[in-house]
Order: sequence, then structure tokens, then C-alpha cells
Amino acid sequence: MSTLKEGDNVPEFEAKDQDGNTIKLSDYKGKKLVVFFYPKASTPG
Repeated sequence: MSTLKEGDNVPEFEAKDQDGNTIKLSDYKGKKLVVFFYPKASTPG
């Protein structure tokens, strides 16, 4: 996996929200979005 640089397109991905619903990056196309990635509780980060 390569590192993204400013201006690069982000690859499509899916994740679960806090309610267990599947969301896709494309669901937010055309909107401003901040995505935080963090380790699951009690796992090394």
C-alpha cells in the first residue's frame, strides 16, 4: 500500500459505523468529510 499525498484520490472503502451499519466512502461524495482511524480498545495502536 502506498502513502497518499495531498491531492491524491482516496481509494473506495467500506466500514461499520457506531450502530453497525455499513457505510462507504462514496456515500459522502461531494461532501466534506473527516475520517479518524484509531485502534480498537485494548489493542496495540
